[in-house]
Formats: sequence, C-alpha cells, structure tokens
Amino acid sequence: MTSRSTALSRFLAAYGMAFVLALLCTFFSFATYNEQHPTGADAARELASSILGQFGKSARVLIAVPNQPDADAFADALQTALTNSGATVVTIVKGEPKDARAALQTAASAGKLDSIACTQASAGWLVFAELATDFPALGNPRIVQPQTYHWPNFLKRDNLLNIANQIAVIAIVAIGMTLVIIGGGIDLSVGSLIALAAVVAALFIRDFAGAQQAGALGMTLACLSAILIAGGAGAVNGALVTVFHLPPFIVTLAMMLVASGAAYLLTHGQSVYQVPNSFVWLGRGADAFGLPNAVLLMALLYVAAHLLMKHTVLGRWLYAIGGNRQAARYSGVPVRRVLFLTYVVSGLLAGLGGVVLASQLKNRRPCN
Repeated sequence: MTSRSTALSRFLAAYGMAFVLALLCTFFSFATYNEQHPTGADAARELASSILGQFGKSARVLIAVPNQPDADAFADALQTALTNSGATVVTIVKGEPKDARAALQTAASAGKLDSIACTQASAGWLVFAELATDFPALGNPRIVQPQTYHWPNFLKRDNLLNIANQIAVIAIVAIGMTLVIIGGGIDLSVGSLIALAAVVAALFIRDFAGAQQAGALGMTLACLSAILIAGGAGAVNGALVTVFHLPPFIVTLAMMLVASGAAYLLTHGQSVYQVPNSFVWLGRGADAFGLPNAVLLMALLYVAAHLLMKHTVLGRWLYAIGGNRQAARYSGVPVRRVLFLTYVVSGLLAGLGGVVLASQLKNRRPCN
C-alpha cells in the first residue's frame, strides 16, 4: 500500500499538471461536441467528388451560397473542382433566396439542371422546396450539400490555434518566471515589463524607425532595444536580490510600479498606433505550416528551455539552488551569478512578450 501511494505521489508530482490539463480538454471536448456543417474549401472538394460520382462529368450544376465569410471560398473551390473535371457550373448565386430565384429563372431558359450545390444554410431556402412545380424547365435537380459530421468545437484546428496564439505572450513570460521560481525567487514585475517593452517598441518605431514607413531593420532594432530595456530592469532586480540581499518580493514589486509608471509617462496615457502594417508579422503572421508565428516562437523557446534545464550544467545548478541554496554554495555552485542570470532572462522574456503583444495589437496603450 505504501509503495502504491509513493508511486502515485511521484506520478502526480511529475505529471499532475499535464493530467489536469488533459481532464480540462476532455471536459471542454464533451461540452462542445456538436454537429458540424463544413463550408470550407475541403468540404467543397468533397462535395464536388460526390456530384461527379452521382451525375458524371457532364453534370450541370448551380451553386447557391449565403453571404457568409467562408461561403466565397466554398463556392470558388467547388466551381474549380467541378470545371476542372469537365462539369458545367451554370452560375454561382451569392446572397439571399431572392437572388437564387432570379438565377433559377435565368437558368431555366438554358436547359435542365442536374444538381444545386448548397451549404447547410442555403439548402433550407424555401425557393428550393418546389423546384419541379415552380421551375419545370429545370427538370428535377437534386439539392446536395456537404455531409455533416460530429466533432467538438473545442478541438477544431482554428480554435486550438486561436487559444495557442492568445496564450503565447503569457507562455513566453512563464518560461522566465519558471526559472526564477525554480531558483527559489519570485518576479512580480513581468506584467509591467510587458507593458513597458510594448510601449518602448511602438515609440521607437514611431519616432526613430520612420513610423508608417519603417523598414524591417528599423523595426527589428526598435524591438531589440525594447527587449534589452526590459532585460536591464531584470538585471536591476537580480542585482538588488543577489548583491544587496533584498527580498525578491519587495524588489520586484517596486520594479512593477516603476515599469508601469514609466510606460504611462512615456506615452502620457495615450495609445501609440503609428506603426506600419508589417509590424503585425510577429504577432499575427503564420508563415510555417499555417502556425501563427507567435506560437512557433513560443514552441521554440520551450524547447530551448527544456534543453537548458535538462541537459546543461546551468540547469542542474538552478535545481540545486532551489533545493538547498546553502548546500549548493558549499558544492561550488556560483549561486549569485546563477540567480542574477535568472532575473535577467525573466526580464528579457517579458520584453519579448511585450513586443509580441504590441505586434498582435498593432499599438500599445500603457496599463494603469
């Protein structure tokens, strides 16, 4: 019984957080399990295959979609798939039932239809209810739509990517905070350093890089400057904690107030929005495998942090300091330098988080 309790305790200590996250994901998956009505390009290609399988390559098809954000992509992809296979798309209706009625009247003069391709929303239009009676010249066209399926809304790709993108800033800052906590400290200033770095990056781009005409080099230097300023604040925290032996709680609380006040004074409480559209590349862009750049950056930083903590001497030193600082000092570990470095890294990552946040918002307003 004791061995089982010990094994369970070790499991919870090692994987407890992952287990809780898995339970939360399972709960939200069941809570959001619903019927899905696909309307994207993939659904259009599947529907095209179904139409060609039923009516052959000589099929005559009318496409009817409502005014919805993803309806255009569905209609265009369906038209491309059908025409490339030899089928005829008589017309594409984008709008309301009255637009479909006008298109059906026009199509009736050109011959029969084999199928009317719709989305879930347009398939229920009353204009399609009595086609044989209202438009006998069209024959008896069949209403087809993408096949529905059941899937949790929570586990949709777009939702997961959106969640990851929303937490990217917090996750990046959490890396530095984790290093500080493992070493037995605390850093309360990271939130204000995010605001300060975001404000400084936006101000430097506006005032020194050319505002709306800023190039990639100018924006990069502005962002690096903001990150270094946040890292300098972290260095001040580390020096006060390690050299002057002040409590980390008091030091970082003071820095939090200093950084937030500096951000407010630099902007006079106003938003800084005079930055080029290309500035959003880091926060909103998605260049690799469709993953947001902020999420990809977060993942790379987590891999680097894992390698640092698991496979380097510095990582072992940090665990030793957090376990027993006095014993680590007697073992020859440079305690002060390692702790100082953790606060610097925390400040640098808070600065990077601020730059990402400013890029996501394309402006920055200081937090009160």
